[in-house]
Amino acid sequence: QVQVVESGGGLVQAGGSLTLSCEFPGRAESRLFMGWFRQSPRKEREFVAAIGWTGTNTYYADWVKGRFTIARDSAKNTVYLQMKTLKPEDTAVYHCNPTTYYYCSGHKCSGGYQSDTWGQGTQVTVSI
Repeated sequence: QVQVVESGGGLVQAGGSLTLSCEFPGRAESRLFMGWFRQSPRKEREFVAAIGWTGTNTYYADWVKGRFTIARDSAKNTVYLQMKTLKPEDTAVYHCNPTTYYYCSGHKCSGGYQSDTWGQGTQVTVSI
């Protein structure tokens, strides 16, 4: 099972920016389809963004609306989530998952995961 380490969270004012990192060890794992998810209290975990192993294909939740950018550096076995124009409703624990997949049902698309095993995540708190 691939272990991941998320970092980069913190406290930021609304309108601010943060860049999260997800490190995963091992050369074989560099080909993984990676995704970011988030979970806030009293809400279910939700898909944020995903990226193919080449870094060319990226996918986002509809509510991201151009505010977030996912990228990867295969040489460093790291996936990033650059977040801009943060809102208080973005407050959550952000996790990455190396078993992510992207699917569409009708006109609605989203990300899922095969393994429900998560790292510690990184807390993002956006103040008013």
